[in-house]
Amino acid sequence: MPGITIGDKVPNLEVETTKGKFKLHDYFADTWTILFSHPGDFTPVCTTELGMMAAYADNFTQKGAKLLGLSCDDISSHNEWIKDVEAYSGGHKVTYPIIADPKREIIKQLNMVDPDEKSSNGQPLPSRALHIVGPDKMVKLSFLYPATTGRNMDEVVRVLESLQKAAKHKVATPVNWKPGQKVVISPSVNNDQAKEMFPQGYEIADLPSKKDYLRFTNV
Repeated sequence: MPGITIGDKVPNLEVETTKGKFKLHDYFADTWTILFSHPGDFTPVCTTELGMMAAYADNFTQKGAKLLGLSCDDISSHNEWIKDVEAYSGGHKVTYPIIADPKREIIKQLNMVDPDEKSSNGQPLPSRALHIVGPDKMVKLSFLYPATTGRNMDEVVRVLESLQKAAKHKVATPVNWKPGQKVVISPSVNNDQAKEMFPQGYEIADLPSKKDYLRFTNV
């Protein structure tokens, strides 16, 4: 698949947004960023999504993450559409920037092109893509949804916290993990190191193999 993916550095593109022009790396700074695209302004699923992003904005800010939207419509269209988004979301303000990409150049470089959907004049449309970018400006996680399926904002929050815990501690999050639940210790950490790194203690799952690779702790 063309464009960036997990482990790639986001190119330092200069973009025009509803909050002015800037380079992506300047906007990212040294924080986490949730960079997401939507197929088009004044469309139903996208309106619900951007409204929910606005509703969750304070939650993301508390977790040290910024929001940055993108579609191929122009700034004038974005600004008009924002009025609908805010009205539908119960008055939550769209405080995050939305990138304009009428030439369809940025969506290609950011791997946000829908392989099936086209505009009325045959132009490529953005997929419903989302990259979580780390403080090092590298893509840490990507979601790719078709235009017909809206994202789950609670899942975005969950995976952001998972990534942040993994970055801070040598841990991973198990299946169906939710914030506040126990995490697993990385296999690269031996038991002696684990005792030192996790003074709160940890528990080892009793498995038929009797191997001690599945260790749970709280962080």
